Amino acid sequence: MFIRTESFAQYIRLYPVVTVLLAINIAIHLATMLPFVGKPILFSGAGANYLIAEGEWWRLVTPMFLHWGLMHLLFNMFSLFIFGPELERFAGKLRFLTIYTLSGLFGNIATFFLKDPMTISVGASGAIFGLFGAFGALVYYTKNAFPQLRQIMMPIIIISLIMTFLQPNINIVAHITGFIVGFLIGLSYFHPKRIVSWRKKKIHRVK
Repeated sequence: MFIRTESFAQYIRLYPVVTVLLAINIAIHLATMLPFVGKPILFSGAGANYLIAEGEWWRLVTPMFLHWGLMHLLFNMFSLFIFGPELERFAGKLRFLTIYTLSGLFGNIATFFLKDPMTISVGASGAIFGLFGAFGALVYYTKNAFPQLRQIMMPIIIISLIMTFLQPNINIVAHITGFIVGFLIGLSYFHPKRIVSWRKKKIHRVK
């Protein structure tokens, strides 16, 4: 299910939203590595709570596309690369993008309100945990129909949540908020009645 066997061209064609998100994050990180301009790019978009309080509201969005280092980027993008396609395929492009962006956004908003004013944070982790939350909702609704999904995702979700509290320098607030937001949106999107409605619309379009 989560083993990627597509060619590069197939991956881009089948999962355009995931591909664009990967490309944006990687391109911006490469830009932050450039001499002279790299650090200004990073710090002009980082989620600095004291600057958000002064009116720099874009910092509630831009941290989703910035990372402190290569390993930080690789962990988040690897998760997006592996788990994103199945959710995009199942939910659809717009719904997937909604889950991703709202989870990341509310993770940053929660960080602003709940953490120290001097907190500075970056990373797509809140959005990534939103994907995990959405999968949690999907498992909740399909636990009997798709036991394989439950067997794969539940250990990943549990381990990811546990590691959030064990690893140093982790924005716990963003992770947990992103997960909750993704789960709640997933409960709405993946409700059995709504799934039936999607299928009827698809059948109608085919006819």
